[in-house]
Amino acid sequence: MLVPLSQATRDRCGGKAAGLAVLHRAGLPVPDAVVVPGDVPLNAPAAGAEALRAAIARILTDWGDPAVAVRSSAATEDAADTSAAGQYESVLGVRGADAVVAAVVRCRDSAGAPHTAWYRSRIGGSASRTEPVMAVLVQRMVAADAAGVLFTPAVTDGPTRIEAGWGLGSAVVDGSVTPDSYEVTAEGHVRCESGRPHLRVDLDARHGGTHRRPVPAGMQAARVLEDRAAVELARLGTRIAALREAPQDVEWAIADGTAWILQSRPITADLPSLRGAAGPPSPRTLMGLPGSHGTVTASARILHGPEDFGALRRGEIIVCPGTDPAWTPLFSLAGGIVAESGGALSHSAIVAREHGIPAVLGVEGAAGRIRTGDRITVDGTGGTVALAAPDLA
Repeated sequence: MLVPLSQATRDRCGGKAAGLAVLHRAGLPVPDAVVVPGDVPLNAPAAGAEALRAAIARILTDWGDPAVAVRSSAATEDAADTSAAGQYESVLGVRGADAVVAAVVRCRDSAGAPHTAWYRSRIGGSASRTEPVMAVLVQRMVAADAAGVLFTPAVTDGPTRIEAGWGLGSAVVDGSVTPDSYEVTAEGHVRCESGRPHLRVDLDARHGGTHRRPVPAGMQAARVLEDRAAVELARLGTRIAALREAPQDVEWAIADGTAWILQSRPITADLPSLRGAAGPPSPRTLMGLPGSHGTVTASARILHGPEDFGALRRGEIIVCPGTDPAWTPLFSLAGGIVAESGGALSHSAIVAREHGIPAVLGVEGAAGRIRTGDRITVDGTGGTVALAAPDLA
């Protein structure tokens, strides 16, 4: 009924589990996990549902009853041409068999969410327009001191890109924070562009789940990764890319000095380079992180949340505090994206690249400096947002 991670295959256990299985079999540091295959019924007959609960309870007991991450692993997820980044559910910090089964149902149900159907219909490729078979990964949680994402080089001897924040990696991947950004060359030289990881997500040991809390001011100013840790992550990424035989988008976590691999999937679209040293500041140019290639000039539309979605007109540039998966249908209408938080390796930036629209992330104060209707130019390759000169007529 449950498949050990080492035996996971894409056809029965989905893309996320199958990718981790390759690394697990090779002896890389992947947390313990099992998979609930997509063909296992969750609710009926009652005897089958109880058998699943009992199997999960046995696994949790064998692991010492830890907190676990319950994560989607759809058949069409983490493919070579479609990532489905952030489109399906993950439930973190789950404790106890009953709660795990409920989280498995939640992940399975996320395959039918409206934004996931829109993503599948617009991106195409190997992602079917029909609801995919959804397996679910149950993975031992890593109580991370720091975590994030790395992209292995797209070309031989190219640099590895890393984004990092404090605590669990969920704030980095969902764009809630602007992370530290690192570029590690093949020779081991490290360049860092400090972000604003102002909050951290940690396991809630008392109540289960996770909780967010502010990062102390002193830690906000400190680098999340020292050079040695960044180089070690880059080396680990090189091994992963060699095993997967393609450049990889890797989620990682560090706990007590040990690096763990939480996910590995193919990179689906070209990543802009980390922005170089900025020139003299301009009062009408806002700086951010290059998120998705291209340049567009159009009217801005300030959006704060789903209540504003109906106001967007085709071709307008979305300016917002940040996005989440519910924003996905807007990416096919928008001319570009400007977000006050987030990094180039976040889910929203990945989806913007798959839609082929320019995006600049981590533009502090953008929604206050820009008004709906303002003409702006978004350079997603250079990481700038230029405001049109005021009309003096």
